[in-house]
Amino acid sequence: MSTESSKVTVTRRSRDAVVLTKTPAKSSWASGTFLIHIGMLVGSLLSLFPFYWLFVMSTATTSDMFRFPPRFLPSDQLLVNIGKVIDHVGFFRSFGNSMIVAGVHTLLVLFFCSMAGFAFAKFQFPGKPFLFFFLLMTMMVPQQLGLIPQFIIIQKLGWINDLKALIIPGAASAFGIFWMRQYAASVLHDELINAGRIDGCNSFDLYYRVALPVLRPALATLGIITFLNSWNDYLWPLVVISVQNKFTIQMLIASMNGVYSTDYSMVMAATLMATVPLIVVFSIFSRQFIAGLMQGSVKD
Repeated sequence: MSTESSKVTVTRRSRDAVVLTKTPAKSSWASGTFLIHIGMLVGSLLSLFPFYWLFVMSTATTSDMFRFPPRFLPSDQLLVNIGKVIDHVGFFRSFGNSMIVAGVHTLLVLFFCSMAGFAFAKFQFPGKPFLFFFLLMTMMVPQQLGLIPQFIIIQKLGWINDLKALIIPGAASAFGIFWMRQYAASVLHDELINAGRIDGCNSFDLYYRVALPVLRPALATLGIITFLNSWNDYLWPLVVISVQNKFTIQMLIASMNGVYSTDYSMVMAATLMATVPLIVVFSIFSRQFIAGLMQGSVKD
């Protein structure tokens, strides 16, 4: 009888010991999770603050922007500033130029890079290792070194002050081919390719009917990155475009900075309007974008 009661006591003591040892672990885990959420919240607020500040500045007048202390709440001049942008500069013409350039450029990059990446990942051909190594080497060359040779080529083609000069030179990118090759190598299994060949698919059918549906997350990620870079590009359009009716949106905003005075309320309003397409594109493809970035981070 006494032996049984002592066992129970020992068991109870051991259970109490387990509880005592587990309680600090739970509290430390909860505190660590709380700190992580606080850090994520602070990081999110810091990331969103520039967009909020842009909105606040676009609703103010130029004189209000230089007041101290600054105004942190929106004012009532947003429609007035947007009206000045529409009336005084060719905003929608430049907006359309940027949409054409960014849209066509993105489609070409997605087509050529996905096709080349699929070929590097799933086909064997002479010189494949050397070509892929050479492709990676081109990623290490600064883009600015190619401005003069590209300008000479564009000039000889007669594309100066033409939107083709902003689209064709970047129709394929080394990063895009590398990105699509890595993604295709990780998600396109050889069994799937062999099944397509058994069904009578040629090389292009394998790309179009078998590979493209699987590569959609990677295409969305590459499309967002390409569209953002093309939309925000300023250096190359500044080199090859000099007539105002061919200005992109970034060139138009830069031209609004006057020599003697600048209406910063117009500049901020135009910048806000130019940011809207980027937010819309990212919102539409955000799920595929995150899926593409997360591919390969979790093992099956």
